[in-house]
Amino acid sequence: MGATGGMGRPSEEPAPGMTKALSIVIILIMAVQIIKPLGLPGLRKRSDFWKLALGALGLISLTVIFSHGG
Repeated sequence: MGATGGMGRPSEEPAPGMTKALSIVIILIMAVQIIKPLGLPGLRKRSDFWKLALGALGLISLTVIFSHGG
């Protein structure tokens, strides 16, 4: 709805770039994992990049919930 919530008051939405920035950072981390595994516990093989994708989905979901939920 733009800069105002439905009743003419300012909304409490964060900058729209936050979710995009988080997505870009996680995609870059996933690319690094595929090229050269990070070596962290649970991320020792190249095929473990899917775990980063699940974490990214969770973080983006939390960002959306906190920005629109309350």
